[in-house]
Amino acid sequence: MDFENVLLRKDGPVAIITLNRVEKMNALNAELLTNLGELLSQLENDEEIRALVITGNGKAFCAGGDVSRDDEGDPLQAFLKFAQLTRDTFHKIERFKKPVIAAINGFAFGGGLELALCCDLRVASEKAKMGLTETKLGVVPGAGGTQRLPRLIGPAMAKQLIFTAGIISGEEAYRIGLVNAAVPPEECLDKAVELAKEISLRAPLAVQASKKCINMSCQVDLESGLDFEAECVKYVFTTEDKIEGGNAFREKREPVWKGR
Repeated sequence: MDFENVLLRKDGPVAIITLNRVEKMNALNAELLTNLGELLSQLENDEEIRALVITGNGKAFCAGGDVSRDDEGDPLQAFLKFAQLTRDTFHKIERFKKPVIAAINGFAFGGGLELALCCDLRVASEKAKMGLTETKLGVVPGAGGTQRLPRLIGPAMAKQLIFTAGIISGEEAYRIGLVNAAVPPEECLDKAVELAKEISLRAPLAVQASKKCINMSCQVDLESGLDFEAECVKYVFTTEDKIEGGNAFREKREPVWKGR
């Protein structure tokens, strides 16, 4: 499945999706979001892929929603329709069963940063610029920014960034815990792929179950989360990979995971 505005390549167990609207700084429009969703569906059950990296082509990761799009009819209804498509696509990223890493190679504003917030991990160029700048336009971050950013960096810092429409560097994003690593620009994608490959060495079903548990922890009380964790533990104990992990440890060799 090939698209012009989202490119897919594979590097061993890692899939790399590149947003490719360079002339628009990879801004999101309906076509890009739809095609991104289709690629996610394709990769979801690709057994060869253990992790996914999302990055941008050119000097931007993603500059946000494409405000130049030519909507017909009621502007509010057009916006709500686009917002729902964005929300649905971002849910696909967040609920993708395999780990997703954002390689923030450059500008990440508005919906672009909100896309990165949907990913499990974030690696940024030290010189990347990012922020939720919607209040400059008289609107509210509408693709999850008001919900996901406080969960990541705390309410007070999230309020400061959103209220002021502040723009921060990759280095500052690392300092406040918004990204997992800040590296020289030329190393950003390589670092993200390296991290994805490191994850790919681990038992895939155990990684996927761990992702579910951690995501659940943000949605439920502690006791409910512990109950869910216990169910995941019981599930992985029934897998062939659990047996293989024990055998490999005893035999002092690298495990061969089957994903079942």
